Amino acid sequence: MENYLEINKNSWNAKVEPHLKSDFYFVEEFLKGKTSLNSIELDLLGDIEGKTILHLQCHFGQDSISLSRKGAKVTGIDLSDKAINTAKDLALQCKTNTQFICSDVYTLPDILDEKFDIVFTSYGTIGWLPDLNKWAEVIAHFLKPNGKFVMAEFHPVVWMFDDDFTQVAYNYFNEKPIVETYEGTYADPSANIVQEYVMWNHSLTEVIQSLINNNVEIENFQEFDWSPYACFKHTEEFEKGKWRIPQFGNKIPLVFGLSAQKKSS
Repeated sequence: MENYLEINKNSWNAKVEPHLKSDFYFVEEFLKGKTSLNSIELDLLGDIEGKTILHLQCHFGQDSISLSRKGAKVTGIDLSDKAINTAKDLALQCKTNTQFICSDVYTLPDILDEKFDIVFTSYGTIGWLPDLNKWAEVIAHFLKPNGKFVMAEFHPVVWMFDDDFTQVAYNYFNEKPIVETYEGTYADPSANIVQEYVMWNHSLTEVIQSLINNNVEIENFQEFDWSPYACFKHTEEFEKGKWRIPQFGNKIPLVFGLSAQKKSS
């Protein structure tokens, strides 16, 4: 899929306006100070006061701005120019110094010349990337020696199922590109948009081994039987801010999180 970047950029550009209006992204409350970060990633990040953070695939910047509010110096990047323009506007409204760059992950080293204490990515990001070894190369490139990589992501088991979670419809492993057309969006299923997109499934082996191959050593790995987002069909909130798929209950993981350190040698 040579043109996957163009297809996905168009898809994410189309999502920006309905996402801004959706309850899912609670923009009005966010502008008043509500954080968009969850306990999973906050626990992995620890104290970020004064730290420099590179946030990969930041959408329109809520998590980046939330990290800035906690005292970090943050640079967010995203493929979507509409998302980045919106992120810059939100940062102005929130009076943070969060920086934003429009770029895909793989070409970022060509346009950004800086090293960071932390590289961060979260929720629904790696599925848009065909090559995780190249992704891990970028992470290693931007980390200072002994710098920290933090990731929270939906578990690959989730992506095996059809949208209604009635059958296994996709390969757990990265077999081939998944090219589909979707009506609406996870944040607003009723949104009047029809988007083609290209995605890839990535096993946990692929995620972890790609980091190891690039001298980024796993320190903490966790799996969670709940999601902090009601972004799948038929989810139910069983505790405040925690959702599950009813027919699975606590039997499958929905999210994983990890932290890793770039080895100094």
